[in-house]
Amino acid sequence: MSNNSPMPGDGRKDKKVKISQEINDRTGHVVHLTHNDLDAAGCDAIYRMKYEDVFTRFSSVSKFAKNLEEIAKHAGKGDTLTISDLGYNSACAESLKKARENGWVVEWRDHHRWTDEVINEITPLVKYLRVDTSVCATCIVRNDLLPDDTHSGVIAKTVCDYDLWKHEIPESKVLGEVCTKRENLEAVRECFLAGKVMNDEIREIYRGIEEEKNAAIKKSLKHTKIMQGRYKIAFAPLYGYPSETAHAIRDKMGTDIEVIVAENGKFSVRSVPPISHLIAKKFDGGGHPPAAGGTFKFSLGDKFSYLILKKTKHYEKFFNVAEKTEAE
Repeated sequence: MSNNSPMPGDGRKDKKVKISQEINDRTGHVVHLTHNDLDAAGCDAIYRMKYEDVFTRFSSVSKFAKNLEEIAKHAGKGDTLTISDLGYNSACAESLKKARENGWVVEWRDHHRWTDEVINEITPLVKYLRVDTSVCATCIVRNDLLPDDTHSGVIAKTVCDYDLWKHEIPESKVLGEVCTKRENLEAVRECFLAGKVMNDEIREIYRGIEEEKNAAIKKSLKHTKIMQGRYKIAFAPLYGYPSETAHAIRDKMGTDIEVIVAENGKFSVRSVPPISHLIAKKFDGGGHPPAAGGTFKFSLGDKFSYLILKKTKHYEKFFNVAEKTEAE
């Protein structure tokens, strides 16, 4: 039986109380803090194939530091706190120290880009750290935990196909889009645990998502702004499905970089040149060379302007940063 945090929509205080109680009441010896997408569902499935009882906390990147802080302050009692598919955050070091002091054994497996300086900072604070940008996080977990298991290998290959934008396995697209909604992560994970990569429940969810996604992309395309310089950059408001919206814009407009912006200033960036992560770092974010995320610091006025006009002065700031960015 899955043991997960409350659904989005609960009050912040209630969420903290809930996770605090669940951590204290855990019956197993593995706590898994992971992202909230297909790669996270794959990681979690493999952890559950390896261990009998796992407490899972799916987390957005923006909530990662807070979730780690909340878990770290509880007694670990020698149990394992394992982190997957979540990149380094400067606020994490203090929480890792606290976790160690409180008796947690911390492992961290990730496929985002880390600097040597960051690796050197985190390594002494954890029992195990593995960073490999060549594969998805599910593949890292599989290679460490169940390297000889056939089904976990199929899961990892399917997840990598979507997460690394290979697009060679039809099922991966379906699974990836289904997992853009937090409430579907458990359904995909349970499918994996049942020895499959696809089932009728997931196909039905996907059919509903396709209708919604196509309408969202159409709205984003309507309000897309193009800035042309060294790179052809598209800026568009987010109505859901940032990856798929970016793909649609690139296919239709032949862009080099696509920036999909939410009303609160958070954005996803996709790029043909491998520089998404470098640009995102300039906006308090990060990610992979072809895909990353960051935040425009919207004032209240910026939010109203963006809501009404579907554009912002921050586009110009992004454009200027992109123009000066070279691939590593």
